[in-house]
Amino acid sequence: MGRAHEVRAKAMAATAAKKSKLYSIYAKEILKAAKSNPDPVSNDALRRIIEKAKREQVPADVINRNLDKAKKGDVENYDTVEYEAFAQGGATLIIKCLTDNATRTISFVKTAFNKCGTKMASQGAVSFMYEHLGVVGIKGHNEEEVMEALINADVDANDIEVEDDGTVVVYTEVTDLNNAKVALETAFPGITFELDEISYFSKDNVTLEGEDKEKFERLLEMLEDIDDVSNVYHNVEL
Repeated sequence: MGRAHEVRAKAMAATAAKKSKLYSIYAKEILKAAKSNPDPVSNDALRRIIEKAKREQVPADVINRNLDKAKKGDVENYDTVEYEAFAQGGATLIIKCLTDNATRTISFVKTAFNKCGTKMASQGAVSFMYEHLGVVGIKGHNEEEVMEALINADVDANDIEVEDDGTVVVYTEVTDLNNAKVALETAFPGITFELDEISYFSKDNVTLEGEDKEKFERLLEMLEDIDDVSNVYHNVEL
């Protein structure tokens, strides 16, 4: 399975979680992205978040209500913070949070770490073991057509994969993600993006067993229960 499987697995896990947290995460993401510019047409980051929210079946009311708040200037200050950690058996994690109170958030995260034998790492100590990439995927066109569209638009791709269901997945540098989307939309008008993400991908994965696996799974559950945690990336084969 390719790296796109990791993106899909995370999306499925998020959808299975409590809907209230899912909606809360997207509300924060929309408010943060819309603060400087609440127009999805001219704000690429906001448009991507809205499209992703729709794919995960976030109600239109949640999306529109928070867009309206941003347009009125009624926006809380949310910051993205990331924490890195070492866990048992060679496991590593990057925890992405969106918060209006970093002191509160780090307290909750550290509590989960302490209960599960996990050690906070300094910034960069874990992330260098991951690739930070943009990911887009489309159906209805083959790998050669997608590659030609990117070449014609002078967009560099780090890698292109074809999944079993025919989805052609393009990996780019984060800064090239929007250019890749524009190139594909121009070449194939009306396409729908099956994937549109910015994600971390571990370069080497590990397998845990026994007590190590139990502790790690408990850690993931505890992190998922923290309202400010929006994504957890790790190198463990589950």
